[in-house]
Amino acid sequence: MSFDFSVVFLGKNVHFLLYGLMSTAFFSVAGFMLSLMVGTIIAFGQLSSIKPYRYFSLAYLSWFRATPLLVQLFLLYYGLPILFHIDTVAWISGVIALGMYSGSYASQIIRGAIQSIDRGQMEAGRSLGFSYTQTMIKIIIPQAFFRMLAPLTNEFISLTKNSSLLSTITVAELFRQANILIANTYRTIEFLLAIAVLYYLFNNLIGYLGMKLEKHFRTGGELQ
Repeated sequence: MSFDFSVVFLGKNVHFLLYGLMSTAFFSVAGFMLSLMVGTIIAFGQLSSIKPYRYFSLAYLSWFRATPLLVQLFLLYYGLPILFHIDTVAWISGVIALGMYSGSYASQIIRGAIQSIDRGQMEAGRSLGFSYTQTMIKIIIPQAFFRMLAPLTNEFISLTKNSSLLSTITVAELFRQANILIANTYRTIEFLLAIAVLYYLFNNLIGYLGMKLEKHFRTGGELQ
């Protein structure tokens, strides 16, 4: 069996794939921003002394960690119109599904980073006259933020790879664009390898930026 990788560069195929890559980048960034918001809410819910808030956060975590993203995506996109007669838009459903699913994992990263800060830091803040919220904002979260960076970078990369599932609800992201080209040209391996390279480059760019951020916020007291 022979391969012809020139088909990737034939006509507007490259532009077609690059459009898919840009779409993947947009959906991934939007989903990640949503996951940070959801993750923060759920993380503080788990730390809250308000029982309904804590139970809601635990229930959210339990559901979104224990069910597949693909099932959540289908329930959101196909389930809402059937159950509640709500019209859904494919890419918006995709971004929401990515954000809610990833938010459950981000919440554990945020909660873990906050709880890793020594209890004495909180006590010191309170002894200075800060409220709980002020101590969190001024003392705890800035320290916890640095500890979140590496695992959140990993979560962003995972979310980017999971974004390929959006192709199942007809969202024109990178994997779907490749499938269309494969259907037109019957060159499966060539296009699969091409998008694998694009995913590789994009995810390594995220990893590189994550390391630069870690280096930027490093205080100098960490182990090298």
